[in-house]
Amino acid sequence: MHVNITLSKVIEKLPSRFNASHAGDLQAVFQFELEDADAFFIQIQASQCQTHLGTHPDPSITLFMDEATLLRVISGEQDGMSAFMKGQLRAEGNVMLATRLGKLFSAAS
Repeated sequence: MHVNITLSKVIEKLPSRFNASHAGDLQAVFQFELEDADAFFIQIQASQCQTHLGTHPDPSITLFMDEATLLRVISGEQDGMSAFMKGQLRAEGNVMLATRLGKLFSAAS
């Protein structure tokens, strides 16, 4: 794993890696509930992306995992579907949105 990837860097960098062309007219809130770190959410609206610490009152989908799993998925070290199949990631809400996350954000460089 890339040692320099931290949760705070991920939250800070996500908006700059947002692919608005893949979002279309998507309006969604992706809530991340981490077992061992602060919760945060990604809000996508009007082809814009914002990240916020905390819990959104009405997310479209909530993803449950630990920080290490999130960082592995973000870095490309682990596929999100693999994490789900291994029980490392759980989703509630509009689970089809989870399949769009990879296309909405470019890979870390």
